[in-house]
Parts: sequence; C-alpha cells; structure tokens
Amino acid sequence: FGDKDFRGGLENGILLCELLSSIRPGLVKKINRLPTPIAGLDNLSVFLRGCEELGLKGSQLFDPGDLQDTATRPAANRRLKNVLITIYWLGRAANSCTSYNGPTLDLKEFEGLLSQMRKVFKVIF
Repeated sequence: FGDKDFRGGLENGILLCELLSSIRPGLVKKINRLPTPIAGLDNLSVFLRGCEELGLKGSQLFDPGDLQDTATRPAANRRLKNVLITIYWLGRAANSCTSYNGPTLDLKEFEGLLSQMRKVFKVIF
C-alpha cells in the first residue's frame, strides 16, 4: 500500500486491477493511472466486472462508494468490511482458478479476521 492505509491504498482501484491481472492475465485490459476520483471509479468498475467474470455474485461485491466515501468512522468501518468480504470471495475464486498459480489466500485465517471484525462492529453499534 506504500505510505497509504488500507482504504487509501485501494481507493483508486489500481492495486485491485493489478490483483485481477495476476489471477487471470488479460482480464483487465487497461488500468487508468490518472490521479483523479473518476479514474479511481473507472478502475473500481473494471475490478468489479472482472470479479463477476471470475464467478463472484453481485451480493459478494462491494460498492465503489465503499472505498470512495470517507464518512464517519463507524460507517467507514462497515464499508471496509464490504471490501474485505469481496477480497475473501475473490481469494476463494483464485484458489479454484486453474490459470492462477501464485500465492493464495489462507481462507481460515481470513475467516478469523472477519469474525474478529464482526465482534468489533457489535461493540461499536
């Protein structure tokens, strides 16, 4: 993520598009590297369409606003949870993708992380 936090590192969609390209080369035709919010939304749309091509359902995908919105902390945490859920499902898809032979997501560890987040959200709300 460089010098950015999780949300900041993903909000322009570049890393997410690069991730898709590593899972299935050619899936992302072009990444918009301009430093504008519109470019970020374009990249996020490309990422989400690519996730659908890998078999993810609409209910497993975050909304582009989940990374673009800098709302209050509790709302921002909920939105980041949506992003993590999409990454979880993408990790599952990558694990079963025959064209991908790189690192895989440890689903058990990730499920534990999501479980911890649920506990934190219950305390906040």
